[in-house]
Amino acid sequence: MRREFSINRFSVMAAFVVALAIAGCSTKVTRMDASETQDLSGAWNDTDSQMVSEEMIRDVLERPWFNEFSRTENRQPAVIVGEVTNLSHEHINVNTFVSDMERALINSGKVQFVASSTERQEIRDERKDQDLHASEATRKPMGQEKGADFMLKGTINTIIDASGDTQLRFYQVDLTLISLADNRKVWLGQKKIKKLVERSKLRF
Repeated sequence: MRREFSINRFSVMAAFVVALAIAGCSTKVTRMDASETQDLSGAWNDTDSQMVSEEMIRDVLERPWFNEFSRTENRQPAVIVGEVTNLSHEHINVNTFVSDMERALINSGKVQFVASSTERQEIRDERKDQDLHASEATRKPMGQEKGADFMLKGTINTIIDASGDTQLRFYQVDLTLISLADNRKVWLGQKKIKKLVERSKLRF
């Protein structure tokens, strides 16, 4: 009888431990507004991407090159985003940053925006297909693409200064707007972000 009692007590304790393990491994998900700021690790995040892109695009459209081009050409400039290189120590989704810049440019209503090289190739393949299979009234001819006047290129760099559980993260984004007609750099933009990250030690 005593042995049976010990086995039952062991089973209850084992079940209790398993229950605690399951509870500890449970996942809680809280939905947030996409515009809400939330820093978890201190690394580059969606808020940094949106903030930098919007501020930089606002600055580039307020500089002299824009009015000069609009006055001499009497039309909106056509812009394409080129390569933005991540030179930082961490993984940064550059595609998201480029998309944020594209959105800010298009939504400004001040420039025409040209598709990227990858997008253009896909569209050209579609035109070739139309040339064979679409009716003459609906097919789109080759050689009618809108050429870009300017290309926006850039880099993302970081400097990390750490001491113990404290880190100072410094991000610097440099963008350059280049005239495709003569390779002139008509605008240089720079945005800096500094974050102090303090990690507390776990106490039991």
